[in-house]
Amino acid sequence: MGRLIIVVVTLALLCSMPSTQAAPVEALDHGFILGGQWTNASNVSTQTDHFNDLPSLVEDYTATWCTNCVDVEHALDEIPFSFLQQYHFHRAIGETEDPFGSVVLDERWQEMYGLRIPPTVVFNGHLKKVGSVADGDSLKDDYDNLTNSTRLLDEGSSDFAWTPSGEVGVAVWNVNFSELVLEHYTIDVQVWFVESGATFEEGSNQLGYYPHIVREIHSLGSELNGTATLTIPTAFDDDDIEVHLMYEFTTIQDEECCEGDEKSTSEEDESLPFLNLNELLLVIVLCTFVFQKKRH
Repeated sequence: MGRLIIVVVTLALLCSMPSTQAAPVEALDHGFILGGQWTNASNVSTQTDHFNDLPSLVEDYTATWCTNCVDVEHALDEIPFSFLQQYHFHRAIGETEDPFGSVVLDERWQEMYGLRIPPTVVFNGHLKKVGSVADGDSLKDDYDNLTNSTRLLDEGSSDFAWTPSGEVGVAVWNVNFSELVLEHYTIDVQVWFVESGATFEEGSNQLGYYPHIVREIHSLGSELNGTATLTIPTAFDDDDIEVHLMYEFTTIQDEECCEGDEKSTSEEDESLPFLNLNELLLVIVLCTFVFQKKRH
């Protein structure tokens, strides 16, 4: 009897949900990303910036067949580059059309942010919004708010130098911030190779030109200063590979706290009477019937 009640309640909830419901913004607690100093990989460059002068960063999970992704990217383009720097991640696993993704980047996305559902955007590594339905008056307004509210570290500075030589380049970095930050976070210094844009007319979302394509991410370790020699990836077309210096901060977990949380979660899981496959199929079939009745 109890399981029947669960099936009925689940059916009622699923059938009452509007199909255009917007996914709410999700605050992630694993850490954050900042940085974004960059140059064309064929240029010699030396830069010094304070953190509060760097733009916010958005990671956009997209695909060349994703029609809703076009709405998202047009909204992102309305925000000036000086305030928001874009990084687009394309699908690779299970992909038959999109030529811009990689398995390594797909695995990174899933490890950090969960399900790979385009379109998804993550601002500064810790605020995630799935889908293309606005929470407010428009996607542009949503993204403006997220751009202005997601900086977690403004005190500090970063030095970045890049010297190319043929197919390789040398990155030099030096980052300064309060040591107190490292009581709560570990740091991973990274170089992201980004293709400024590439033409792919076969994309079924008809965008044609796909910008800000993340091609590779290289971890340089946790040292606050150092040098690294990196091979420059080949562009899909043109000579427009960029090199970006990024800092990924990961929250240091309290082991005692986490062990308690895991135990609590495990106990809760064991007590929940989950639906089996037959019951889930029943819910889907009944929902389909209800939607069809509503349409007629």
